[in-house]
Amino acid sequence: MYDVIIIGGGPAGLTSALYLLRADKNVLILEKENIGGQITSSSKVANYPGFGEISGMELMNNLYNQVVNLGGEVVLEEALEIDDDNTVITDCGKYKAKAIILAVGSKNKVLGIEREDEFVGRGISFCVSCDGAFYQGKTVAVVGGGNSAISEALSLADICSKVYIIQKDDNLTCEEVLKEKLKVKDNIEIFYNSEVVSYLGDNDIKGIVVKTIDGEIKLDVEGIFLAIGLVPSTSFIADLLTLDKNNYILSDDTLTDKTGIFVAGDCRSKKYRQLTTAVSDGTVAALNAINYLNN
Repeated sequence: MYDVIIIGGGPAGLTSALYLLRADKNVLILEKENIGGQITSSSKVANYPGFGEISGMELMNNLYNQVVNLGGEVVLEEALEIDDDNTVITDCGKYKAKAIILAVGSKNKVLGIEREDEFVGRGISFCVSCDGAFYQGKTVAVVGGGNSAISEALSLADICSKVYIIQKDDNLTCEEVLKEKLKVKDNIEIFYNSEVVSYLGDNDIKGIVVKTIDGEIKLDVEGIFLAIGLVPSTSFIADLLTLDKNNYILSDDTLTDKTGIFVAGDCRSKKYRQLTTAVSDGTVAALNAINYLNN
């Protein structure tokens, strides 16, 4: 029996663990993929207080080491179900806790067009720091206009011969500082009011077809990076908790509608999803869980 089981080993989950362990609680962290979550794919994090610039991997490694050094137990298993008595059933076993914190985060959103699954890993990527080096000197495309997409495009522009940005809206939604950085890159071309409608190639991506306001055009690219947002990883608790229309978990200050279950991070229904808000959620969820356990 654990005091708290945390499902998810990203910024929110690890922050929760840090606070719980410092409160002398017995904590198990379940993570199905990689410790650190989505932020580990960011080569440069420049908006986290106290750091001018740090890689997402390094930041999360530091936090992970803090948790482990305090006695946190981390198990790489996928949570499949939560019973009414707070037993978490995974792909490998069962674990029971007095309280649970859901910090399951989100996964990359895709375009949903033909042959997409086929080309993931063979031209379609989600992480520049992971796969960008494969496209050195080549032509690539980035889909999206937010902070993540433009940061990815700027990083690719340093190593690729040409970078196309495909944005469905008539403007970019990223921060102004990123827009200014785009202006000095002469190998980036932006297509507004546009969307990718098909992938071209046999075994690997060789091009894309883009629908613009002037009609369809073909772009010869060898790689395409999708940065169009995330979807919450909440399907396994859809019958347990109340979700909003986009399947994010509804909560009141990290408290869900089930006693003893708390939520933190990008899987929670809220207006802003940033690294700092995930850490904030992790803190609040842990403090709420501590209060619950102590009463």
